Amino acid sequence: MSGPVFYIGLGLGLAAACGLRPFLPLLLAGALGSAKALEVGFSHDPYRFLQSGWWLLVVTVTLALSYGLQLLLGLSPLLETGPGSAASPAGGRRAEPLGAAIAGLSLGAGALLFAGTLADHGAVSWPGLIGGVLAAGLAQRAITPIVSRARARLPDMAAKNALTVYLDAASLALAALVALLHPLGYVAVALLAWLYWRGRSRAGERHAGLRVLGR
Repeated sequence: MSGPVFYIGLGLGLAAACGLRPFLPLLLAGALGSAKALEVGFSHDPYRFLQSGWWLLVVTVTLALSYGLQLLLGLSPLLETGPGSAASPAGGRRAEPLGAAIAGLSLGAGALLFAGTLADHGAVSWPGLIGGVLAAGLAQRAITPIVSRARARLPDMAAKNALTVYLDAASLALAALVALLHPLGYVAVALLAWLYWRGRSRAGERHAGLRVLGR
């Protein structure tokens, strides 16, 4: 598969997968790039490091560290911890530091994978930095509220922590599917946009209902 439609779809899909969780998409993309498989590659500077051994080791260690902080310290891996989370002094919900750090890593990883994909196919890479942040951010906005509500309903910490494993599996599955069939990146982004719109619509309906009840 070649041509702008295919490699843009690949970059979009990899960035969206990073928006779910950044670690396994980075590892998969780097491994495929190192093996020169499925037309995934990062052979052009300054993105060559994405397929280097030291980088993949850093990502692996960071993944293990994130799980360690989550399990040992009870930190939430989400930017928005949702109902039942610790409240900020202003009365709103505050993001856990681990969740905020992972959210930032997701945006950066999405930008790098999209830009590196464009560069590897001879295109200008800077639009990929913007597009990658947007795609990863869309995935976060679409999925995080769903996972936050699920965490709030689960009875024990073990079940809550299992959701992180499911998110990692989903991010890996999406990255693998997009690597196999690049245009699926467009489908993934469209589905995430629909989930985000649906979530916003339902939130608006709930708020409207509360306003009516409050009159």
